[in-house]
Amino acid sequence: MYKKAVGLLMLLSFLLMACVVCVREVDAVRLYPEPVQNLKLGLWELEEAWAGRARPCLEDGRKGLGIADVAVSGQRTVAFLVVEQHYLYELSDTDLEVLLRIVEAEAGNEDEDGKLLVANVVLNRMNSELFPDSVAGVVFQKEKGVSQFSPVSNGSYYRVEVSEDTVKAVERALMGEDISQGALYFVARKYADSSKVKWFDRNLTYLFAHGGHEFFK
Repeated sequence: MYKKAVGLLMLLSFLLMACVVCVREVDAVRLYPEPVQNLKLGLWELEEAWAGRARPCLEDGRKGLGIADVAVSGQRTVAFLVVEQHYLYELSDTDLEVLLRIVEAEAGNEDEDGKLLVANVVLNRMNSELFPDSVAGVVFQKEKGVSQFSPVSNGSYYRVEVSEDTVKAVERALMGEDISQGALYFVARKYADSSKVKWFDRNLTYLFAHGGHEFFK
C-alpha cells in the first residue's frame, strides 16, 4: 500500500514537471515573435552592408555616414545612423567668408530671418545672369565706380565680428531655404540716400518689407 502511494506521488510529480516545461516553451515562443526575428535579421544585414558589401541609402536617396551606435535592451535592438547634411550651395572658403561678413554688416541688428533674407539676395544675384557668378563677385561689384553694398564702401564690412545667428542664417540659405520671393535688391529706406531710394521705386518691383529693409526685384 505504501509503495503504491509513493509510485502515485512520483507519477503526479512527473506529470506536473511536464506541464511546467510545456508552459515555459509556450512563453518562450511568445517572447520571441517573428517581428523581433526580422528586426535582428535586418540589423545583421545592415551591419554586413556597412562592413563593405553595400552602403545602405535612406529613403530619399541620401547616404548615412555609418552606424554611430547600437543599443541593446532585452529583445529590442536599435541602430542609430548619422545622416549627412546636404547643401544646395557649395562655396569656396573665400566666398563663405564674404557671405558671412556681408550678412553681418548689412543685417547685424536684424533677426535671423532678416539675416537669411540678405543671404538670399546675394545668392539670388549669384544665380542671375545680370550679376557675377560668385559671392565675392556679387559683393564687391561696382556700378559706375560705386559699390553695390554700402558696407563695402564705408568699410564696416571689414570690421564686423560674425555672430552665431549670422552663421545659422547663412547655413539655412546654403541648405536652400529661400524666403526672399526672388528678391535681387534691398534697401534701408531710413538710412539710404533719397535719390537712390527713388531709383528703387521707379525701376524695380516692390516685394515686401522685413525689419529695416525693403526688398525688390
